[in-house]
Amino acid sequence: MAEDSFQEKTEQATPRKLQKSREEGQVVKSIEIQSVLVLLSGLLALYGFGFFYYKEFLSVMRHSFTFHHIPEMNLIQCISLIHKFGFRMLIILSPIFTAVFIMAMLSGFVQVGFVIALKAIEPKWSKISIIKGFERLFSSRSFFEAIKSIFKLAIIGLISWYIVKDETSRIKMLYSTSIDHILLYTLRIAFKIFFWVIIAMFFLAILDYLFQRWQFMQQMKMTKQEIKEESKQSEGDPQVKSRIKTLQYQAARKRMMQEVPKSDVVVTNPTHLAIAIQYDASKMNVPKVVAKGAGLIAERIKTVAYEHNVPVIENKELAQNLYKLIDIGDEIPAQFFQAVAELLAYVYKLKGKTS
Repeated sequence: MAEDSFQEKTEQATPRKLQKSREEGQVVKSIEIQSVLVLLSGLLALYGFGFFYYKEFLSVMRHSFTFHHIPEMNLIQCISLIHKFGFRMLIILSPIFTAVFIMAMLSGFVQVGFVIALKAIEPKWSKISIIKGFERLFSSRSFFEAIKSIFKLAIIGLISWYIVKDETSRIKMLYSTSIDHILLYTLRIAFKIFFWVIIAMFFLAILDYLFQRWQFMQQMKMTKQEIKEESKQSEGDPQVKSRIKTLQYQAARKRMMQEVPKSDVVVTNPTHLAIAIQYDASKMNVPKVVAKGAGLIAERIKTVAYEHNVPVIENKELAQNLYKLIDIGDEIPAQFFQAVAELLAYVYKLKGKTS
């Protein structure tokens, strides 16, 4: 609605709006949690396959740095070496690549669960619009993401610098050690950097997730008018519901009036209430109420009864009890058997029928 744009969004999002946004792919998600899980999977892979990496990297380094004579390199030999060592490095690093890939896929599920949002991949003009692209590029969100990326790089750089700086004296002495020791030392330093980066990123991820959740809930806030419109859609417009109830009531009353001509007697009190009773000994064990009403409906029941020669008999106490205690279509309770039986006997006598 037009007036919605002038209303302030002060109300928390309803479950229905949150579910709708989820179906459209709008969910609370932190890229930092994904980064931490990916780094953790890489660290675990590095730790679990440490001996494998040590053995394979040692083999590659020995083959690369050991020369029986100075090789003559040409283009074909360079391509051959790149192909050979490139494929071998791919095999060596495959455990880390596999662990990272699986964790990258699972990280989304960990945060938001299983979501199929087809609307999120529908083509939209805003996604390819240059103007919209510039708006997103220079938006407050993009600025925040840029600051966050710089902050992450600063943290990683500081951790790496601090660890390497602490190891400077040992690094200077590596020239006199074996290749085995150099490789083992490199892997240990890499593991140490990984570990402390993950610790730092873990706290950053928690803060980022809380911020993303707060920002998402702010974006999902609704105006009071939007909540009213949603309530109408979910529960139905009160005017429409009232109209439906009116139509249902009219249809029920029409069906009830169709049963009056089939009744045996109409009991009244005598002006305000009217109850139509039917009894067919071949089909029923006891009589039942087929129509009842008060006021104008009672008058209509009596009119239809007169038109179809159905006896209308006054019995205030019986009429009041049947109207209060018996619903349309219900059988007469045992406590009223005597009174109704006497009434029907009187009616049958008037008509010259036998029970």
